[in-house]
Amino acid sequence: MDMTKPREDLNPGRVKKVALVHEWLTTYAGSDKVLAVIISLFPDADLFCLIDHLPENERTAFANTKIKTSFLQKFPFSKYIYRYLFPLMPLAIEQHDLSEYDLIISNSHAVAKGVLTGPDQLHICYCYTPIRYAWDFQHQYLQESKLTKGFRSALVRYFLHRMRIWDSRTANGVDHFIACSSYIARRIWKVYRRPSTVIYPCVEVDDFTIGSGPREDFYFTCSRLVPYKQVQLIVRAFAHMPNRKLVVIGDGPLFEQIKAEATSNVSVLGFQPFPVLLDYMQKARCFLFASEEDFGIAPLEAQACGTPVVAFGKGGARDTVVDGVTGLYFWHQTPQAICDAIEKFESVENSFDPDRIRAHAMHFSTESFKKKFAGYVESRWSEHQQTLTSYPHDEMC
Repeated sequence: MDMTKPREDLNPGRVKKVALVHEWLTTYAGSDKVLAVIISLFPDADLFCLIDHLPENERTAFANTKIKTSFLQKFPFSKYIYRYLFPLMPLAIEQHDLSEYDLIISNSHAVAKGVLTGPDQLHICYCYTPIRYAWDFQHQYLQESKLTKGFRSALVRYFLHRMRIWDSRTANGVDHFIACSSYIARRIWKVYRRPSTVIYPCVEVDDFTIGSGPREDFYFTCSRLVPYKQVQLIVRAFAHMPNRKLVVIGDGPLFEQIKAEATSNVSVLGFQPFPVLLDYMQKARCFLFASEEDFGIAPLEAQACGTPVVAFGKGGARDTVVDGVTGLYFWHQTPQAICDAIEKFESVENSFDPDRIRAHAMHFSTESFKKKFAGYVESRWSEHQQTLTSYPHDEMC
């Protein structure tokens, strides 16, 4: 048998047809911005997702993209209840027919990687995390959702159990994993026992610059106000530091609770337009970040402004904040740990160089992501083509 003979049915020189897979389009947030950059690299690709309710004023990046949704799109009020449809999401994502595509790129933090693919197709998954609430964050999710007891709790636990089985199985349909951080690479290995390559998400660092004016005497954080972001932890820390000021920008389910908890030295401003957010980020003494994130974009936006970051030393922050150079870590999610970190920061505050901090943030630019992601896909595609253009060894020959 001639093992170098090309397989005639594959036509390896053809232009590859690309499918992109994304969970849902509802707001133009972090993973959606990465998707937009991937689309710029593959402008002829078709996009498959569960639902698409993206507002018209946020659709610019997807204006020329053919988007195909699942049957969940037809559910009444799917725009508002889609998160409660998670038991149906595995079934829905599997209904997308990708058989005519050569290259599939899933942009996944939940079920996007679960699309069905064949042996002659190349499936690359850009993974933000294995499904957080189904794996090691299940108990935190149940507590925050007040689902620790009763029939509803038992039902959700059963669905999460089934989700874990499905999630493990569908990892076998991915040829190559890309992780958004070293932390997620470890989670991918823990959950799927699969190696991955780390390529950091694109951050719009060019939109954030060092301010022309002097720093002012306040600390700053901005975030969606949900439990795992731990903004309430920062607010509680400043209750113990009445001589220091804190400014909080962001909105969400905990807004009223956090505002009620805030002491007189804490200003909770809610949602603010970008120019206001940028002004505070440029003038703050430092940016505070208390959550355990898969990656975490806000600390890099602050660093692009030359602003040092005091961050919880777990998760994606370990990749984005250089301890002692662009900021400092604290090691426990407690108000006292934050107070101690701020005391330490003030003792070395003058050692932080805004230009050096910004230079570090530039490593996470959109152009850097484009170059690394395109290079990775091209390399894997070339390897894939080589496996398809030769017959495998046949022990019977």
